[in-house]
Amino acid sequence: MSGKTVTRADLIEAVYQEVGLSRNESADLVETVLDEIAGNLTKGDNVKISSFGSFIVRDKGGRIGRNPKTGEEVPIEPRRVLVFRPSQVLKDRVSNS
Repeated sequence: MSGKTVTRADLIEAVYQEVGLSRNESADLVETVLDEIAGNLTKGDNVKISSFGSFIVRDKGGRIGRNPKTGEEVPIEPRRVLVFRPSQVLKDRVSNS
């Protein structure tokens, strides 16, 4: 396992190498796709990418938490969270690599 983090620049370079668009066109394409995903998630829509996985927006209710250092009870406000659920295809690829 390499432990490398894939960055936007890495994605742009991969599109440039694989698709053959110019670097600027590759950057625009990657940015457009990421903006579209982020925009839909911001609206509360779920995003499903076939053979990759689903990004799901969930509403978490408020609750009482506890400060682990002091033991003091602290209210935790309701919030929206993003969850990623990998597809079975992606799980199989990761486990077989």
